[in-house]
Amino acid sequence: MADGRDGRKAEIDPKLLELLACPLTKGPLAWDPERSELVSRVAKLAYPVRDGIPVMLPSEARSISAEDVLPAAPPRLGGPS
Repeated sequence: MADGRDGRKAEIDPKLLELLACPLTKGPLAWDPERSELVSRVAKLAYPVRDGIPVMLPSEARSISAEDVLPAAPPRLGGPS
């Protein structure tokens, strides 16, 4: 599992992802391969993965905004007039 420092995309074992939980909320984490981070949508934190090792310390996590957490809303369709 690379951490992306050498230009390769980092990967995480899906079984490991099933076992890991946010240390604050105890909720699930999502893998962000672009940034090599494990994202807690509930806590709005992104935990780094360095040298293939998840750093599950809130003090090392990056705060993320609601836009980073949730996908963009689909365009609204016009309703009845």
